[in-house]
Amino acid sequence: MISSQGNTLQSQPSLRFGRSPFYIKYNLSDDAWSAHKNEAVKESSGAGVAASQYIINHQASTVLSGRFGPNAQRALSYSGIKMLTFDETYETIQSVIDGYKSNRLKEF
Repeated sequence: MISSQGNTLQSQPSLRFGRSPFYIKYNLSDDAWSAHKNEAVKESSGAGVAASQYIINHQASTVLSGRFGPNAQRALSYSGIKMLTFDETYETIQSVIDGYKSNRLKEF
């Protein structure tokens, strides 16, 4: 899952995990993808934990985002989900995917 500002592979990546408007679920084995609206963005507090639960429920093995808050980090780590970070130099979700495939993202 990749935190995203929009619902396409050309969308700008979101640097905020819990407050990301969308998540792009991407399957490396067949390049299939789907966009998912982040309902946790509406939370007045605890958005990171609610977003983490959504990721866990979707059985993602890895999450890519600009940064993770401490509560989201704990929830994802406890669930065995790998977290990788990107920075603002990645302009599209596709560029984040390419960065992941070439091992340019940093493990959180």
